[in-house]
Amino acid sequence: MIPALSVLFGALLAISACWALGTILLRRLHLPLYRAEEPVLAFILGAACLSAIVFALAAMHLAYKIAFLAIGVISTAGAAALRAHRSQGQKFAPLPAVWKRIFLAVFAAFTILYFFNAMAPETSPDGMTYHLGEVAKYYRAHGFVRITTNLYGNLSQGIELLFLFAFAYGKHSAASLVHYAFLLSLTFLILCYGRRIGRPAVGIAGAIFFYASPVVGLDGTVAYNDVAIAAIIFALFYLLQLWDRDRDSRWLVPIGILAGFAFAAKYTAFLAVPYALGFISWKLWRQRKPVLRPALAVTGLALVFILPWLVKNALWVDNPVSPFANRVFPNPYVHVSFEQGYIAGERSYGLKSRAEIPLQLTIKGDLLNGFFGPLFLLMPLALLALRFPAGRQLWLAAVIFALPYAANIGTRFLIPSAPYLSLALALAFADLNLVLIALVLGHTISCWPFVARLYCSPAAWRLADIPAKAALRIEPEADFLNRRAPQYAEARMIDQIVPPSGKVFAFSQVAEAYTSREILVSYQAAQNEVLRDMLLTALFNDYQPNRILTYRFPERELQAIRVVQTAEAKDQMWSIAELRIFESGQELPRDPAWRLRAHPNPWDVQLAFDNNLATRWRTWRTAEPGMFIEVDFPRPQRLDSVVVECSDEGRQTRIKLEGRDPTGSWTAISGQPVETTRRDRVDLRRAATMEFKARGIRYLLIGKEDIRSDDFLLYEALWGIKVVGRSGDTRLYFIE
Repeated sequence: MIPALSVLFGALLAISACWALGTILLRRLHLPLYRAEEPVLAFILGAACLSAIVFALAAMHLAYKIAFLAIGVISTAGAAALRAHRSQGQKFAPLPAVWKRIFLAVFAAFTILYFFNAMAPETSPDGMTYHLGEVAKYYRAHGFVRITTNLYGNLSQGIELLFLFAFAYGKHSAASLVHYAFLLSLTFLILCYGRRIGRPAVGIAGAIFFYASPVVGLDGTVAYNDVAIAAIIFALFYLLQLWDRDRDSRWLVPIGILAGFAFAAKYTAFLAVPYALGFISWKLWRQRKPVLRPALAVTGLALVFILPWLVKNALWVDNPVSPFANRVFPNPYVHVSFEQGYIAGERSYGLKSRAEIPLQLTIKGDLLNGFFGPLFLLMPLALLALRFPAGRQLWLAAVIFALPYAANIGTRFLIPSAPYLSLALALAFADLNLVLIALVLGHTISCWPFVARLYCSPAAWRLADIPAKAALRIEPEADFLNRRAPQYAEARMIDQIVPPSGKVFAFSQVAEAYTSREILVSYQAAQNEVLRDMLLTALFNDYQPNRILTYRFPERELQAIRVVQTAEAKDQMWSIAELRIFESGQELPRDPAWRLRAHPNPWDVQLAFDNNLATRWRTWRTAEPGMFIEVDFPRPQRLDSVVVECSDEGRQTRIKLEGRDPTGSWTAISGQPVETTRRDRVDLRRAATMEFKARGIRYLLIGKEDIRSDDFLLYEALWGIKVVGRSGDTRLYFIE
């Protein structure tokens, strides 16, 4: 039970610190809130404050247990001094007896299911990889570390900093419990909203529609951030409604804090800022009241929470909104092609047709990773709520916060809109009490795990049982993880075999939250994609530089030469494996004094001059006219030919050769090149792994499902590798 107590202590310390900081803020502002509202709003507001405090500690490398304990103790003592445990607000009118019993019964059942799942060892795909993987790195370093080999490390991580606070004491499960606290807070805030608008049955029904939904229950009990974001945004919505009642400027303080915290929690929640500013400005403008001061107050407070993340990324990865907008902010850490491919992939999820989305979201849940339950097939009926002013506010918020869903159609990315849709559906049947009760009971039954499995797809992302023994650590954590998450065994194998300073290249994600070694996942950074390209070049003939383009011209003196791409390729990158320059038929030796330039991707230009056919310079974006590689000589050189070695991938590209004479004039110096084909296939396996070794990467993790995994096993000698570890169908190789 000792590990279980550590988990609870870590989670409760973080949760109590959030609540205490939020309570202190609300008490200082003297905002009129009902007793039921204050603790949930205090927790969410305090989470914003605690996240900002942890950011400051992490920036100064002071993220230690003792610092977190001090924050928890001091904030809780401060709240106690204000008698925070005794709310000063009025009580809501009592809930209708029938609805109260329904809520308590449903809430109790699902809370047992959710609590034990949240407290069980973390096995979620993204929780084990990057959500807690980055948290573990920060904890080991006691603060932020510059991460250039994992793009997820440069997203805004406001919720992950709360995880860090809990992780220091209770590790992975404590972080999951912190996320679950947001689910509890949001559920009660939805209920409070119904009571605020004078329809408690609507609040209870809306809370149950949301709380019992399978995707909400699973997401909210693992170390993700979608439910936390939904809670932040709904709290913002709630406060805006309260501000609209009396226009008291004191409400603008928590409104600005939550608008900024939404962005700090996740980029896609940036809409919270324009939503808050638009709501306030519209309401004031209609009454012909000043708009500028309130808007500036909200903006200023929001920027306090937004700017630290933008500055951090600008300083460390040259892009304030990394890993996006890489055309606007060119950098060597994330390729434009990755960003384009990532966005395209998140918009499709392998669906054959968009017509599949409704059933995937509500019943099937396999391709889009989760489902809300059959009740949500009735969502068109929620439009009936538009007959009420509250319904129109709910639908406006639902539409605005659903806009990012177009960029990623996974089910969980609709969770931020789900509270409004749940309330709108309940409000649509507000005058039909028996119908509303039937919907609540039907939804509750259909979403219970043993019932849901009767209709959802077998591979649907959902909770399956109540792992009480694992949660209480009666079943050892390692046993549970080995049974539920094969990636855990891989991570432990890496920790046992790879030295602390070792680096491991992997084609697929690894449970980085359970290993302290540096993992370079093939697609998670520009550097990693270059490494993958070396292996693919060795594996596939089309990637190899078998095309030889030779430009011959009368010998002339040149200060610089430039190879320029002139075609508009539809779906191909331009690449050059080697660029060779000749005088009187003899290749000029590469000179460190040569000034090499390239557009785009100037950072990898040296790969076209390293005499290694396993490496190549690539544009890492679709080929366009005007792209080039340039060599500027320290003094004029007499040249008579240039050879470009490239792969068959670039058939759509067309290149020309330009030269700059000693006077500084650029001219085309050769027409169409003579194209030949390399006759003999060159085995580049060893050349690829030697480049890995030169870069300090000595380990390869290859799984059965990885591309051409059998080649590494069959041709170990040619690769220059040997198996040093196995975990299931995954092998760990050492580069000799």
